[in-house]
Amino acid sequence: MRKIILAAAAAGAALSLVACSEGTEENAEATMDSMAADADANMDAVEATAEDAAAEAEMATDSAMEATDEAAAEVEADVQDETVTEAQVD
Repeated sequence: MRKIILAAAAAGAALSLVACSEGTEENAEATMDSMAADADANMDAVEATAEDAAAEAEMATDSAMEATDEAAAEVEADVQDETVTEAQVD
């Protein structure tokens, strides 16, 4: 009788261990899915930020080029004793 009870207890412990392992596996899969979704969202955010930074850099470059051209025209106008408009045409 003791052996039957002991075997039943061992079988019950083994079943609970298997159930626990299955639950752990399911939790691990859910965690991996969540991590993949987070990584995807982070990549989207990084991409959007990079695109914004590139657009801002392009606008800053264009603005700097315009300022440089204007300054060059002013210097040329002063040196050649002409108007800025005439210097820009040259």
